[in-house]
Amino acid sequence: MKVDKEKIGRDIVDSSFKIHTTLGPGLLESAYEACLAYELENRGYTIERQKPQSIQYESLTIETAYRLDIVVNDSVIVELKSVEEILQVHKAQLLTYLRFSKITLGYLINFYTPLIKNGITRMVLNHTT
Repeated sequence: MKVDKEKIGRDIVDSSFKIHTTLGPGLLESAYEACLAYELENRGYTIERQKPQSIQYESLTIETAYRLDIVVNDSVIVELKSVEEILQVHKAQLLTYLRFSKITLGYLINFYTPLIKNGITRMVLNHTT
């Protein structure tokens, strides 16, 4: 079955709006993560939370080099924040996750912002072989 990443993305954004409208800004990232996972599971998606990822450096394998906040249907990464301002390091973090996971679509969502539309960043990484 073909994965429609754009539909997944729309549902991630729609769910984020719903959560932010209901709860508002100011909660811990983990609370938003639980709510977003719940919303997306209710929409029929397979969700993995805090998914450990390994990286390979020469002959060294680092088993849990980082953790992905949410992975939807093995095809979209969602990195959540609840911070005053998104910094370049947060964007670099998601790009790194995309690069090492071989997933091409990711969302960086900051729930701290007064208007959630200003807290959503969509990122696409075209992997080269």
